[in-house]
Amino acid sequence: MRLILAIYFLFITASFSQSEEIAKDYFIRGEFEKALVSYQKLLKKNPRNYGYVSRIVEIHQQLEEFDKAEFLLLEILGKRKQPMLLVELGYNYSLKGNMVKAEEHYNQTLDVLKENANYAYSIAQNFEKHSLLDKAIAVYELAMNINPKLNFNIQLARIYGEQGNVEKMFVGYMDFIQRNRSYVNNAKRSISGFISEDGQSGNNVLLRKTLLKKIQNQPDILWNELLSWLFIQQRDYRKAFSQEKAIYKREQESLQRMVDLALITMQENEIGIAKNILNFIIENSQNTEVVLESHKYLLDIETKTLEPKEYTRIDESYNELFEKFGTFNQTLDLQIAYAHFLAFYRNNTQKATSFLKKSLNLRLSRLEEGEVKLELGDILALQEKFNEALIYYTQVQRNIKNSTLAQEARFKVAKTSYYKGDFDWAESQLKILKSSTSQLIANDALDLKLLISDNKFEDSLQTALRIYAKADLLAFQNKKNEAILTLSEVLENHKGETIEDQALFMQAQLYELKIRYQDAANNYQKIITNFGDDILADDALFYLAELYNKHLSDPEKAKSLYEQIIFDHQDSIYFVEARKAFRALRGDAIN
Repeated sequence: MRLILAIYFLFITASFSQSEEIAKDYFIRGEFEKALVSYQKLLKKNPRNYGYVSRIVEIHQQLEEFDKAEFLLLEILGKRKQPMLLVELGYNYSLKGNMVKAEEHYNQTLDVLKENANYAYSIAQNFEKHSLLDKAIAVYELAMNINPKLNFNIQLARIYGEQGNVEKMFVGYMDFIQRNRSYVNNAKRSISGFISEDGQSGNNVLLRKTLLKKIQNQPDILWNELLSWLFIQQRDYRKAFSQEKAIYKREQESLQRMVDLALITMQENEIGIAKNILNFIIENSQNTEVVLESHKYLLDIETKTLEPKEYTRIDESYNELFEKFGTFNQTLDLQIAYAHFLAFYRNNTQKATSFLKKSLNLRLSRLEEGEVKLELGDILALQEKFNEALIYYTQVQRNIKNSTLAQEARFKVAKTSYYKGDFDWAESQLKILKSSTSQLIANDALDLKLLISDNKFEDSLQTALRIYAKADLLAFQNKKNEAILTLSEVLENHKGETIEDQALFMQAQLYELKIRYQDAANNYQKIITNFGDDILADDALFYLAELYNKHLSDPEKAKSLYEQIIFDHQDSIYFVEARKAFRALRGDAIN
C-alpha cells in the first residue's frame, strides 16, 4: 500500500511540475491567454502560492485587464495578510493612472513594517521588481531602524549602484562586510565593476576616501586589507606593499598576504618592488619554509634578469643558503631550482644531475621523489637524451597515479616524444590529457595535439613539423636565437603550409623575450593579415594590442586591435581583458 501511495504522489508531483513548465513556457512566448488559463488552474490546486498570484496579476496587466488584477489582489488580501501584495495593488493602481491610491497602498507597507520588520525583504523585493528603488530603500532603512539586528546594507549597496550613487554604494558594502566578514570576496567582485586601473578615476578616488575615512573613524585591519586590494587593482604595488606592511605590524601572524603580493608583482614583471617585498619577508618571517620560498623567488628573478657573466654570484647565493639551511627535505624546492639553474643557465648538466641524484637519497615522500625525477627528466631532455628522460617521466606517472604531478609527467612524455619526432605516440598521450583535472595541463595538451594533428598529414615526411619541433626544443633549451633562426627556416621553405601561422606566432613570442618588440609586432600582423580566420587570429590581435599599449607607445593602434577582439571574437579567452583595456584607453567612466 505504501509503495502504491509513493508512486501516486510521485506521479502527481511530476504532473504538477509539468503543468507549471507549460504555463511558464506560454508566458515566456507571450501567449498570455493560454498562460492565464494554465496559471489559474495551478492556483486553484495551490491557492496559497504567492508566485502564481503574482504571475496571474502580471498577465492581466499585460492584457490591460487592470480591474481583474485589482479584484484578484483585493480578494486574496481579504482572506490573508500578504503585505507584498500591497505593493502589487499599488502598482496596479499606478497603471490605471490613480497615483493617489497607489501611494496610499505603498504607504500601508510601512505601517505593516512597524508591526513586523521581518516583512521588509519581501516588500522591498516587490518594489525593486517594479523599479521603485527609492521606496525599496525606504523599506530597508525603516526595517533596520526598527530592528537594528537586521542588516540590509548589501541590498542597499546594490540599489545605490543601480541608481549610480556610487559613494553610498561603497559605504553600504563597507557597513555590511564589517558585520559579515565572510562576504568580503563577494563585495570585492561587486565593487570591481565600478573601479578601474586608473587610480585618479572618480570611483577609485571615492573608494579610497571611503576606506581612509573608515581607517580614521573605525580602525580595523579589514580597511587596510581592502585598501591594499584597491591599490593592486590600480597596479600601484608600492602603495599596496605599504598597506601590507601596516597590516603585518599590527598582526605579525602571517606573511602569506605579502607572499601573494610578491607573486603578483613577479607575474606583472614589476621586478624592483617584487625584490623589495621578498627581502622584507626574508628579514621579518620566523617561518623557515616561507624564508626559503622567498629566497627561491629572489634567485629566480635574478637568474632571469642578470647577465650570464653575473651567474657566478647566483651560484654562490644558492650555496650560501645550502650552508645555512642544509640539503635536507626542507630545502628540496631550492635544490631542484639550483639543479635547473646549473643545467639550463650554466650549461653544467653533469653537476646538475649528480646534485639531484644526491637529493634522491634523502627520505623523500613519493610526491617529493616525483618532483626530483621530473627535473632529472627535464635535464636529460635538455641534453636530447630522450629515452632516458622518458624513463624518469614514466616512473613518476606510475608511482603517483591520478595526481596532478602524474598528469604533468604524462604531458612531458608526450612533449619529449614530439621533440624526437614520434608524433603518433605523442598524440595518443595528449588525447588522454585533454580531460586532465589541471586546466593548464589540459589546455597545453589540446594545443599540442592540434598542432600535431593539423600538420602531420600534409607532408608524408612531416618535414615542417619536425623542424618546428626542433625550434620548440631549442626554446626549451633556452637557446632563443637558434630557435628564432630555425623557425625562419620553416617560414622560408614551407610558406603556405598549415604550420606557417604557428611558426610566426612562436617566433613572435621569442622575439618578445628578446625585447625585439617591432619584430614580434610584424609577425603578429602577418597572422592577422594572412590567417585572420584561423585559430591564432585572436591570440595575435591581443598580443599585438598589448605590444602597442605597453611597449610601442601607440595607444590608438592598441585600441583598434582590442576593439576587433570585442566585435569579431566574442568567444575569445581574451575578450574580457580586451574590453577592459579598450575602455581604459577610451577613458570610459566605469559603470
